[in-house]
Amino acid sequence: MEFKAFKMDSLGNDFVIIDQRLENFDLTKEQIIKICDRKFIGCDQLIYIKKNQNTDVSLEFYNSDGSQSGACGNGTRCVAYFLSKENNKKEISLSTSSGNLNSKIFENKEVETEIGLPKLKWDQIPLSKNINTKNLNLRLVDKENKEFFGGIAVNVGNPHVIFFLENIDNFDLEKIGPKIENHNLFPERCNITLAKKINNNLIKVKVWERGAGLTKACGTAACATAVASNLENLSNSKTEIQFDLGKLLINIDNNQSIHMKGPVSEIKEINIKL
Repeated sequence: MEFKAFKMDSLGNDFVIIDQRLENFDLTKEQIIKICDRKFIGCDQLIYIKKNQNTDVSLEFYNSDGSQSGACGNGTRCVAYFLSKENNKKEISLSTSSGNLNSKIFENKEVETEIGLPKLKWDQIPLSKNINTKNLNLRLVDKENKEFFGGIAVNVGNPHVIFFLENIDNFDLEKIGPKIENHNLFPERCNITLAKKINNNLIKVKVWERGAGLTKACGTAACATAVASNLENLSNSKTEIQFDLGKLLINIDNNQSIHMKGPVSEIKEINIKL
């Protein structure tokens, strides 16, 4: 099997995009895993673009372990830019399993997507039992064997748990990530963010994504972190989330809807042979 695809990224969070409007075929889980493997093509997530009668297109997201994801903020913004180059539109509507998402295209490859309202109730995250979502009382151990208990749960199309810490570099996220992701509190697994407040308008983060592992950036993690920070009165409604390669601007409007804005890369066409 040989076919054309595209590669894009936002702040190093990278994607292989397959346009199924051209040729409608489905890859097996094993083929998705192979494409995502950095020894072959390599990406954090694989995205299908499909025809849709009610929006510009519909999207399906797959993690690097072959599992399907309900949402991908940076991937959505990348596809919105991809479509804007195709049809010269500045506003793009995309259908996902988590709902319809509207995006606006700005100068310098900046794209803003309205993610919508967060889900904060225990059964919306979902959690396996009814506990306080603002303090999950999950245990972390840092590199000096000091314990920390906490965790705030937020769903922004997929489940996230956010830990606000004094020093995120003191924690080995590669070791912590799999344990929290697969904790029995999360029946659908979860994404993990370690966050440090710099000031009321800036939060620095590190992210572990379910099904993908450590990633250089994650749009929904940025959104979830901003929501959690807002709930704890740690930041303003407009907050920058700092990753290693740059920032995403998250704005929570008066209706509590989340807007995410940031850069995307140019589009690279690739050829995949399986």
